[in-house]
Amino acid sequence: MKKIGLAIFAICFAASLAFAGGAKDSNVVSIGAVFPLSGTVAFYGTESRDGALLAIDEINAAGGLLGKQLALIAEDDEGNAEKSVNAFTKLTTRDKVSVVLGSSTSGATQAMTALAQQNKIILISPSATNTEVTRTGDYIFRACFIDPFQGVVGADFAYDTLGSRRAAVLYDAGADYNSGLADAFRQQFRAVGGQVVADEAYQSGDVDFNAQVTRIRAANPDVVYLPNYYNDVALQAKQLRAQGVNCALIGGDGWDGLVDNAGDEVLNGFWSAGFAADTTDPRGQAFVRAFTAKFNKTATQFSALGYDTMMLVADGIKAAGSFDNAAVKDAMAKINGPYVTGNIRFDANRDPVKSAAILEIVRKDGKLVNTYKTMVNPK
Repeated sequence: MKKIGLAIFAICFAASLAFAGGAKDSNVVSIGAVFPLSGTVAFYGTESRDGALLAIDEINAAGGLLGKQLALIAEDDEGNAEKSVNAFTKLTTRDKVSVVLGSSTSGATQAMTALAQQNKIILISPSATNTEVTRTGDYIFRACFIDPFQGVVGADFAYDTLGSRRAAVLYDAGADYNSGLADAFRQQFRAVGGQVVADEAYQSGDVDFNAQVTRIRAANPDVVYLPNYYNDVALQAKQLRAQGVNCALIGGDGWDGLVDNAGDEVLNGFWSAGFAADTTDPRGQAFVRAFTAKFNKTATQFSALGYDTMMLVADGIKAAGSFDNAAVKDAMAKINGPYVTGNIRFDANRDPVKSAAILEIVRKDGKLVNTYKTMVNPK
């Protein structure tokens, strides 16, 4: 959006901004959400929305917040930056929300951050991992770890746990998420003593990766890093295995959903996640039971992050003792406590300092599943 558009949008908010959707005497506070509910990454958005809905159900059942009940107004951005801006504008001008959850991907989230900061709207993403997302200002938060941490985790796991010394990287050069993880992985893998023997890029929308795979095979890696979304990874894994590249595959949280869209070619695959459904943590186990009971499906990291995103906002409101946005964002910045995806505290950029789980794809009871492998803690 051009600067003049931002200015006009800001004028609409200049008079005053109350933290609530609807009239002041309303018993319901509306929370906005912008997620990809359709399109190629709809899995991420629908899972996060459902996690947030479960959180709101539990908050309301416990009496609500400061005497108010909560309601979620969710809009679909299809993973598209322009549509995320349109959805954000609709929520904040027509629905009068002052908190927006979303979006799921980094590009769509970044399209909203300047508007959110300028107009003092709290924007918190469950899963936008690009470093720059929260740099816009102090009204922007996230519940997930950031791209560099995932890349570092992948490199350390490859080198220390798998014993890998020769890595290949295949990534989407046109996407911030993919290239961010790839950069961090390369840097860390070399720093710990590994070699990046093949570094291959592709463009969003590509479906034939055989030329890149041929060069990767010739480099003879003992691990391939695929920091891409699950729909691309499903094709890449199949083409890698078809050409005889049978080493371990590693990726980031964009792999969530892969087991439902791929075959045995993704075995010997590992990925960094914000949550493991087979967690042994009592808080996490309670969430999994409640989520399964409500939606009749297995909880994922995206549903857990969506749940925590809503709970972080709720805890900020409780700590502030107010729906005033400035007070709430200040209270959220001071949070340090246990959540479904682990203990969360925010650094100076409002990025959570938290652990990452490594999941392994295995075949169990005749189907592919993600199983907990190990935990990597922040250093």
